[in-house]
Amino acid sequence: MKTKEDYLKGQLILIDKPLKWSSFQAVNAVKWAIRKKYQLKKIKVGHAGTLDPLASGLLLICVGKFTKRIHEFQEMSKVYEGTITLGSSTPSYDLETEIDKVYPTAHITNELIYKTKAAFIGKIAQKPPVFSALKKDGKRMYEYAREGKELEVKARFVEILEFEILEINMPDIHFRIQCSKGTYIRSIAHDFGKALNSGGHLSSLRRTKIGEYNVDNAVTPANFKEMLDI
Repeated sequence: MKTKEDYLKGQLILIDKPLKWSSFQAVNAVKWAIRKKYQLKKIKVGHAGTLDPLASGLLLICVGKFTKRIHEFQEMSKVYEGTITLGSSTPSYDLETEIDKVYPTAHITNELIYKTKAAFIGKIAQKPPVFSALKKDGKRMYEYAREGKELEVKARFVEILEFEILEINMPDIHFRIQCSKGTYIRSIAHDFGKALNSGGHLSSLRRTKIGEYNVDNAVTPANFKEMLDI
């Protein structure tokens, strides 16, 4: 059982973020549970890498003096499993927005998928989605996008360490990717569809690892609160 002093000195908490929760909500749930349990007026709590609301999985939450190590955890590679749905695209590159275009898929064979995948391994240039939390002129890019404003998004280099096709069940491709920080899996889904002379969007995503930390050892925000209450 952790003490108040343990949390103030610093703790790393592995949270399995539920689907449709924001990373901010998960951090807040942990913070309020700790504050209530130990009657603390304040305690520093932050996460080491955002997960979109439509993604579930591992979120590293730093408490107390461990918030000074957030940058260290952010630098670690990430592992994701998810689904790319071919034949249609969305403005957000995932299911946050409605499908806006449809494309042919009859020409896409398993062989073409595996051949195309090879071009996505190693250092690649990718453009972040316009519906992202990146800032431009002090404003989040998704705010511009929701206002219907056009943005010029610059490509940047990221590294895909592994890209494994787990199952092909057209139009869905189930995958596993290990990548560097700053990689947008939504952008990979979008770009993969284009590379197949079709379209694509991300229809599911789960983060399973960050560095050596595994979601199998994580707890949900509700589980964490229950553990504190024991």
